[in-house]
Amino acid sequence: MLVLVAPGQGAQAPGFLTQWLDFPGVRGALEAWSDAAGLDLIRYGTEADAEEIRDTAVAQPLLVAAGLASAHLLFDDPAELPQKVGAIAGHSVGEFTAASLAGVLPHEEALRLVRTRGLAMAEAAAVTETGMAALLGGDPAVTVPHLEKLGLTPANINGAGQIVAAGTKEQIAALEADKPEGVRKVVALKVAGAFHTHHMAPAVDTLAKAAEALAPGDPKVRYVSNKDGRTVAGGAEVLERLVGQVASPVRWDLCMETFKELGVTALIEVCPGGTLTGLAKRALPGVKTLALKSPADLDAARELIAEHA
Repeated sequence: MLVLVAPGQGAQAPGFLTQWLDFPGVRGALEAWSDAAGLDLIRYGTEADAEEIRDTAVAQPLLVAAGLASAHLLFDDPAELPQKVGAIAGHSVGEFTAASLAGVLPHEEALRLVRTRGLAMAEAAAVTETGMAALLGGDPAVTVPHLEKLGLTPANINGAGQIVAAGTKEQIAALEADKPEGVRKVVALKVAGAFHTHHMAPAVDTLAKAAEALAPGDPKVRYVSNKDGRTVAGGAEVLERLVGQVASPVRWDLCMETFKELGVTALIEVCPGGTLTGLAKRALPGVKTLALKSPADLDAARELIAEHA
């Protein structure tokens, strides 16, 4: 069984869309999605520097656009995707990519909504000085209670022993001074704020209002949610989870457990791939993985689809 996954914020790099523009239809799609998002996605994906695309309000629509464009190049006809993909999921903002590919939201609507998400999260992050930090090593059973004792949220529980904590700058500093037993290092991340925590509550309200006008369709592919790793069959519930996920932890570990239960044999990560395939290699031994890092990976990805669809 083939699983298709989409990465979250931090996967972007300067110029990462440049080579994809050579393929028929990609430039036109990006232009249409740029209009929908009110953002020049082509410029940001080809000419902007690392600092520009680190901006939450830019990075999120840029990542969703890249994921959508690269995923469509995997199939001769977009209608093949639901026939050949056994399950789909995305990490954090990658859930918008996954939901749109599954047919819950048209691509233009997904880009408009994710642009609203990015702007709202950036605004919420400006209220209090907050941040996130990755913990290297340690046992989640020991680490999570320690984080909660310090007032921090385990915002990303990614599996393979990887946890990202989020909270105020003072709480992050306290964590650096008082690491959980077994954690080798605490690495502060270059993000605008404490995503997937209560600090993002104002962004949830903004996103909920924007989502009221939408009429989501039921997913045509088995959709696995970050909230709890469950598969969700109704479009309205998928949209509700997309809204609430802004202020709730990402449970990618549970998503990978569900992949395993479903019998996954191969996993492809859409552009800009790498992070989620790395986690899968450690957490899903025996599963073939492939990351779409550039168009050079397309042929191998198509071969994998032919073998595992």
